[in-house]
Amino acid sequence: MTDSQPPRPLLLVVDDDRVTREFLGGLLRGNGLNVEIVEHGQAAVDRLARGGVDLILLDIIMPGLSGVDTCRLLKTMTQDAFVPVMLVTAKSDMDSRIEGLRIGADDYVCKPFDERELLARVGNMLRLKQMHDDVTNAKARLEKLAVQDELTGLYNYRYLHTRLNEEFKRAERYRDPLACAMIDIDHFKGFNDSFGHHVGDRVLAEVAARLRKAVREIDVVARYGGEEFLLVLPSTHFTGALTVADRVWRGVGGEPVVIEGQSYTVTISVGVALYPSRDVKSKDQLIKAADRALYQAKDDGRDRICVFQHQGYIYRPASPPEA
Repeated sequence: MTDSQPPRPLLLVVDDDRVTREFLGGLLRGNGLNVEIVEHGQAAVDRLARGGVDLILLDIIMPGLSGVDTCRLLKTMTQDAFVPVMLVTAKSDMDSRIEGLRIGADDYVCKPFDERELLARVGNMLRLKQMHDDVTNAKARLEKLAVQDELTGLYNYRYLHTRLNEEFKRAERYRDPLACAMIDIDHFKGFNDSFGHHVGDRVLAEVAARLRKAVREIDVVARYGGEEFLLVLPSTHFTGALTVADRVWRGVGGEPVVIEGQSYTVTISVGVALYPSRDVKSKDQLIKAADRALYQAKDDGRDRICVFQHQGYIYRPASPPEA
């Protein structure tokens, strides 16, 4: 099998009868399918728990754990990841067949087998499985896009406000401090103008990676727009916010960004605001204060940290970050 070929589906045959096991195994393998065989229901449950099964062919009449009870257990295990179950039954066993379908079996095939019918039903079940997986994967991608910025992998602007609302309500309820840091890449337009947007995009992605590395697990890191980012720092007072801002500032500017063998010096300006404070009583005021602090940092020459407070601004002296 080459790297471009998808893996062959894996079928699990569950039957206590040796002749049936050998027949099904030979027929399915002869048609290009991977097959594993177990002899009883508990073995099927154990195998499914390890994952990787695409379709189960399950005999109804088995000693110990019956096929119907096994089907019920298997369906309970696969609520989040659809794995179709095809019942294998004698034509006369109509009651068990109906009961199996009622508890979630997806199809059935009767003994004695018609090979063409069996293969057609197996093919239908595998197509159904593939369609379900495709829909599930597409849904997961859409859900990811709904919260994630595609270029940087950070939270996007929309989801940022969802998280900020949650954190602000929690801070209000428990009278807990909350800090925000607005970050701007200095002279970013120059990267695009001088080196092209592909370099600018790589710079954005690398800065995002350094931001993630510099913050705590509980912190929220988002792309605010363009070359701006926002950090939401739960349970963080003045000293803690300044510590995180300093770590972020040094983490980004401490070493060049290397793209295709070329080194680029990248620095950031950071504006920090705190809740609760005299001029910050709401989520919007918190963001506005962080933005004002960022503007002040840029106005004072960039590559520095500015903390917003009601009596004015506190500055981080600009100096080359140590590597």
